[in-house]
Amino acid sequence: MSSAEFSRGRVWTLAWPIILSNITVPLLGLVDTAVVGHLSDSRYLAAVTLGATLFGFLYWGFGFLRMGTTGLTSQAAGRGDDEGVRNLLGQSLLLAMGIGFTLILAGRPLVELGLWLLDGSEQATALAREYASIRLWSAPAVLANYAILGWFLGQQNSRVTLIIMVLTNAVNILLDLWFVVGLGMTSDGVAWATVIADYSALSVGLWLVSRQLQQLGGRFRRSRLLRMAAYSELFRVNANLFVRTLGLLFAMAFFTSRGAAQGDTVLAANAVLLQFIMLTSYGLDGFAHAAEALTGHAVGRQRWQAFARAVRSAAGFSLLTAGIAALAFAIGGQWLIALLTGLPEVRESAATYLPWVVVMPLIAVWSYLLDGVFIGATAIREMRNSIFIGLAVYLPIWWLTQPWGNHGLWLAFTLFTATRSGVLIAYYRHYRRHHWRDVPAAEHAD
Repeated sequence: MSSAEFSRGRVWTLAWPIILSNITVPLLGLVDTAVVGHLSDSRYLAAVTLGATLFGFLYWGFGFLRMGTTGLTSQAAGRGDDEGVRNLLGQSLLLAMGIGFTLILAGRPLVELGLWLLDGSEQATALAREYASIRLWSAPAVLANYAILGWFLGQQNSRVTLIIMVLTNAVNILLDLWFVVGLGMTSDGVAWATVIADYSALSVGLWLVSRQLQQLGGRFRRSRLLRMAAYSELFRVNANLFVRTLGLLFAMAFFTSRGAAQGDTVLAANAVLLQFIMLTSYGLDGFAHAAEALTGHAVGRQRWQAFARAVRSAAGFSLLTAGIAALAFAIGGQWLIALLTGLPEVRESAATYLPWVVVMPLIAVWSYLLDGVFIGATAIREMRNSIFIGLAVYLPIWWLTQPWGNHGLWLAFTLFTATRSGVLIAYYRHYRRHHWRDVPAAEHAD
């Protein structure tokens, strides 16, 4: 195996399409806001905001379909197991479709619970309920797209991510404009635009899948697709990822709710500052996804020096990105705040808590990177543990620092992130010392 396969150049080749596709996400949000924000009543914008937030959390909860598929596929590809690569796609798609259709049939209680927790106005909630009833129809397409993206990434083909994301968001934007501006629809038009865009992306994704399957050759093994026992590894990985994601969702929701309890100004200021963290994630996610594909491939081949080289290469880019983000927030944070809000009291409040966001990329970088490494190695239990150990720090620190107000909340959240990073670093060092290492010839002889 050549070192070029795990070099910085290879990391960048895998990362840049993901980073670019991530940038299309806020663009869609801006268009949604613009087209609905110009309607005659603000309740339509409130409804779309509530609905989009709800489905962001709901579908993110099933993000294991992307992550688990990437890790297992990259290992199968590393072993040269084309049959395993094929069957993992079939299993993941069947699982995604099963969950998707279950959400269509039984998702209403989850929608009602989510809208109750979001606690919007009565009129906005009624419109958001209509929006959600439409968006539920996209569940099979969204979850199947997760599986397809994970499968291609596991084979070190990240350009498919760019194609599908750009297509999804481009179709969504065009239909937004047509339905709302052209046909006079409101929040329901935004929902239908998203549903059609999701199925359009699925159609293209399945076409790309068919082309890839022709290159792999062979057929799906019915026994691998229809026997529950054949799903044991996929279920093991995905179950831990699901629990891990629920813990992370709780941490984010708790941060938002405790900020809201301190008033609308603090809530708005925190929302603005969280956008800084989202901006950082666009770059860090790209290198973490590259680490998933490369480390999984190395695990499949049991090449641990190559594994370490891939981690070092991804770490170099990740640290550079985190450093640039911290510097940008320190120098231009006030300008970014002003760009995101024109309310003087929110600007002043956000500026007060800006230092927490300046240091956050330097702390969070390790959790992003090592999440990718552990997904590639399918060491998902360790990722899950890092979340819950972090929560064991987060909640008591918040409780003890309540007299400090929002500074206490940011301290608790920062320590949650730092604990996650520290736990993952400790796990990584342990596994590199005892498991993820090349075995000397003398040990092979034993």
